[in-house]
Amino acid sequence: MAETTYTVKGMSCGHCAASVTEEVSGIDGVSAVNVDVAGGKVTVTSEAPLDVQVVDAAVTEAGYQLVS
Repeated sequence: MAETTYTVKGMSCGHCAASVTEEVSGIDGVSAVNVDVAGGKVTVTSEAPLDVQVVDAAVTEAGYQLVS
């Protein structure tokens, strides 16, 4: 299992968290997504380390920006 925390810009509410969770959860191998709206952090648990470009694409699809 791998757990990685990303910084996401633009999230401000529960709807934001739900959108990001839905998109990132759709990535193959992801088993859990935990969004901290106040801190702008998204922690992803997956079977193996994820390609950051795949995570970036999912966050962008949700309407937000992956900072790191």
